[in-house]
Amino acid sequence: MPDQTVQDAARTWPLEGLARVPYWVFQRDDVYSREQTRLFQGPYWHFLCLEAEIPEPGDFRTTHVGDTPVIVARDQDGEIYVFENRCAHRGALICLKDRGRAKDFSCVYHAWTYDLRGNLTGVAFREGIKGQGGMSPGFRMEDHAPRRLRVALVHGLVFGSFSDEVPPVEEYLGEEILGRIGRVFAGRTPVVLGRFTQMLPNNWKLYVENVKDSYHASILHLFFTTFQLNRLSMKGGIIVDPTGGHHVSWSAVDHTVQRDAEYAKQNIRSDSGYTLADPSLLDGFAEFPDGVTLQILSVFPGFVLQQIQNSIAVRQILPRGTHRTALNWTYLGFAEDAPEQRRARLKQANLVGPAGYISMEDGCVGGFVQRGIAGAAEECAVLEMGGTTAESSPSRVTEASVRGFWKAYRNGMGL
Repeated sequence: MPDQTVQDAARTWPLEGLARVPYWVFQRDDVYSREQTRLFQGPYWHFLCLEAEIPEPGDFRTTHVGDTPVIVARDQDGEIYVFENRCAHRGALICLKDRGRAKDFSCVYHAWTYDLRGNLTGVAFREGIKGQGGMSPGFRMEDHAPRRLRVALVHGLVFGSFSDEVPPVEEYLGEEILGRIGRVFAGRTPVVLGRFTQMLPNNWKLYVENVKDSYHASILHLFFTTFQLNRLSMKGGIIVDPTGGHHVSWSAVDHTVQRDAEYAKQNIRSDSGYTLADPSLLDGFAEFPDGVTLQILSVFPGFVLQQIQNSIAVRQILPRGTHRTALNWTYLGFAEDAPEQRRARLKQANLVGPAGYISMEDGCVGGFVQRGIAGAAEECAVLEMGGTTAESSPSRVTEASVRGFWKAYRNGMGL
């Protein structure tokens, strides 16, 4: 049932359902605040980091679940623990570094100390000095700790959730999505090749829409069509899971097929006359037996697994207010890679990063939308390409997976 408080504060969702998205959902502070509670601290799994980033006891990463800072640490028992990066005393950050190795964490404010599981293990001057001051006699350290998250591992990906109600991650993902993640990792040992953060000038949901929007990819990104990397006329399809929140878009390059005329018929900007001074940027190697050369996979609400040719990356989408998003990229190779395969991955990474040809444009166009909808809160986006439902499709000329996101979002938000 729609949540009345949100309906009263905002506007009701358009009667067209999944085929319309009201622009106020990208603009309102009260909607953003509710997302933090219902989605990011609700019954959902959130990508945190890779196991490969914290291989040894004592290794840690800091990251966020929505706005909430968290620490991901591997304890001496080899297990991974996740807890808020928030001192139980006065709320300061416990850890100030992005990554590293530690025996414990000590808050710089008053030196309250926590072990690698998030347990409070020390309080400076707890007994006071010379019998004066100190904590009250009834104070118990075991009663005070930052909140801990549930942890789940999927093919070397670390997920966390604040919720005790979220189903096991295998059930959450479903067999088809889980299989598609396993297809990319294929039992290999991930190695981090590089990482960076791209700041986007738009609401986080506009980027999620972009990721799920197979319709735009070969139109906005001239590079894709010019060099035959991704065209809607190629073999491919869309998978939308029953919740709508997770999706896969895939395609396969067939270099034996001549450039088709479908784009010319549309009279749109498609192929360019540009060439590459160094065509080896496009050189790759046969990696997957199914011949799929592009697979973009998303897990609700904010995780993306990318395979474009041999460029493998994970993306973490983090809201930073109604008009700003942090997009964390981590590029991957595998310990089993030959040196020439590693070089190919690094070269191809230039295709899709913010300094390359793809994500630079996605970053810009999200900002164009955020600026374009200013003053138009009552208006709506139209999502009718490929129908009005959120179902898997053999065609990528569809917005079915975008509608799927809104199906899951509305369900989670009570809208």
